[in-house]
Amino acid sequence: MSMRTSRTAPKRRRRLKPHGHRLLTKSEQMARVRSRDTDAEVLLRRALWRAGLRFRLGTRALPGSPDIIFKSKRIAVFVNGCFWHGCPVHYTEPKANREFWLSKLETNRRRDQRVDGELLKLGWRVIRIWEHEVYGNIADVVARVQKEHGAGLL
Repeated sequence: MSMRTSRTAPKRRRRLKPHGHRLLTKSEQMARVRSRDTDAEVLLRRALWRAGLRFRLGTRALPGSPDIIFKSKRIAVFVNGCFWHGCPVHYTEPKANREFWLSKLETNRRRDQRVDGELLKLGWRVIRIWEHEVYGNIADVVARVQKEHGAGLL
């Protein structure tokens, strides 16, 4: 006769990155993901400043709360994370909780399109930059922003 009972063992919580004396759960790790001042965003801001472009940090007064704005030129810049916005180059579908993440991604994409439309109606130009572009070739990203910034002079 087997010593096992019909009762199943409680599920173990999956533990991830170490923090202090214990490991973080997936929920704790996801709660720490920043929505502003990400590494890519800070890197882009520093590069734009070095290039002589003066900007303001995004404001909640504008739809979508852009990461960077050039108020006088009416340009809104968003730095999109490859995972959160479904980068066509780097996005990989999560294996766990697939339906939730696909729904989340679709919601994010629809919101991005809606925000772009709202900003355009208000007379703003929108620049969307993938985080991998910032890490890959910051000079090209700065040149793209400079080109758009200069286009407002005409």
